[in-house]
Parts: sequence; structure tokens; C-alpha cells
Amino acid sequence: MSLSLHTIRPARGSVKKKKRIGRGNASGHGSYSTRGQKGQRSRSGGRNKLKRLGFKQILAATPKNRGFKSAKPKNQVVNLQDLNVNFSANAKINAASLLKAGLVRTDKEKIKILGQGELILKNLEFEGVKLSHSAKLQIEKMGGKINW
Repeated sequence: MSLSLHTIRPARGSVKKKKRIGRGNASGHGSYSTRGQKGQRSRSGGRNKLKRLGFKQILAATPKNRGFKSAKPKNQVVNLQDLNVNFSANAKINAASLLKAGLVRTDKEKIKILGQGELILKNLEFEGVKLSHSAKLQIEKMGGKINW
């Protein structure tokens, strides 16, 4: 038998019959019709306001860990020692060149050059990237230019 739209059936046990309440005591759901006794929710139209508004779901979905996670995007970081391997002297370093070298994920996010490691290359030109203080000092020491 081929599989087509008119032959598709749900998996066995995945479809259950609707619970028919209020159809007499012989049904097992008569008398109070699964509503218990008294109270707002036993009466017609009575329901929990918070549940209706989806408040319980929001509360359940909120993380319960302490602290706070900022939605502000983080800088992509590149160390000076990584530049020695991927670039040559007198190179122009910007978001596009760092992406091409495979040092950053995307050129859409902010990029920051950190001063970890020793810079060997001379006369590098930096454009459109953030620099840490220690990185800036090493770049200037090696005769590099920084354009904002």
C-alpha cells in the first residue's frame, strides 16, 4: 500500500477520545462533572484569571537562576599574537580582513583587539575595530596606525 494523504493514520495510542462530562453518574463523570465541590471554578464561567492570561506559562518559562544576563551584544575578541600568524607587515586590519582570515565569526558584530601575546609585525593599520589599552601601546610601539 502506497503512502498518500488519504492513507495516513495517526500512530496507535496517540489519539484519545474526548472526556464527555455531565452525562450522568453511569458515565463516571456525572454529578459534579469533574469540577469538585463549590468555589469559583466549579461554576459556569469561573476560571483562574492568571491562568487565562498566560501568566503561569510566563512564570514557568522565566529562568530561576540568580543574576542577570545582558542582552547587549558582546565583542568578538582577537589577540595580537593571532595577527602575527594571519597577516603580513604593512597590512590593513579591519572587520572584513579579520573575517577573511577566520579570526571572527561575522563582520556585523563589534570586534576588539586584545593585547595578549607579542606583536611582531610592523606598520599595521587598524580601522573600525576597538583596541584594548595594552594592544594600543604595542601597536604604536611597532609603528602602527589606528584609524577610528
